Amino acid sequence: MRQSPALIETMRIRNGVAPLWYLHIRRLATSCKALGIPLPGELPPPGGGSDRAVRWEVGMRGVQESERLVEPAERVRLIISRIAHHPYPHKTTDRAQFERALDKARGAEADDSLLLTPGGFVAEAAIWSVFWWEGRRLCAPALDMGVLPGVGRARIAELAGEIEERQSTWNELKGLSVFLVNAVRGVAKVSAVQDDPVPSSKHTDELAARFWP
Repeated sequence: MRQSPALIETMRIRNGVAPLWYLHIRRLATSCKALGIPLPGELPPPGGGSDRAVRWEVGMRGVQESERLVEPAERVRLIISRIAHHPYPHKTTDRAQFERALDKARGAEADDSLLLTPGGFVAEAAIWSVFWWEGRRLCAPALDMGVLPGVGRARIAELAGEIEERQSTWNELKGLSVFLVNAVRGVAKVSAVQDDPVPSSKHTDELAARFWP
């Protein structure tokens, strides 16, 4: 019998604390309720020690924990994945579409893949949430397409106040300033998508400077 997927929370430890812990535990509680996975009664925030990432897998059998170092990522080159994005509203271990897309990117000497929905709309990268600027307006793929509600995205929403959700093709985003976010590496600029250069924005720099509480 195939084991049910577990939920994943990967938390950054900085200066001995997990600064986005409150967002991780909020998402974990929501996903546990939605998927019928018991939320462990005692989950103290990880902390202490060196700067690192702590990964929890929370499933029917409890919590499994692992750790790894954090690789810096200031500028990221993307390819557009031929693997279609299918709804991924909860961060679970059932990540085959993202693993395949990431393998394809590395084979093309890129850092990650930009996944599109079957309708051709930008959804997310394998390990990043996607954002872009339309002037001073901050935009991101619509969550109702089945895009993961990332902890990094939740932090950006706190800082920006409002995110306008879009269903946009990559052709509609060409020439705009696109950037990426996740809860381990923070904010990263996109240098190029395929062979299309991506301009940077001072507004992205401002968010990056404020990302970590």
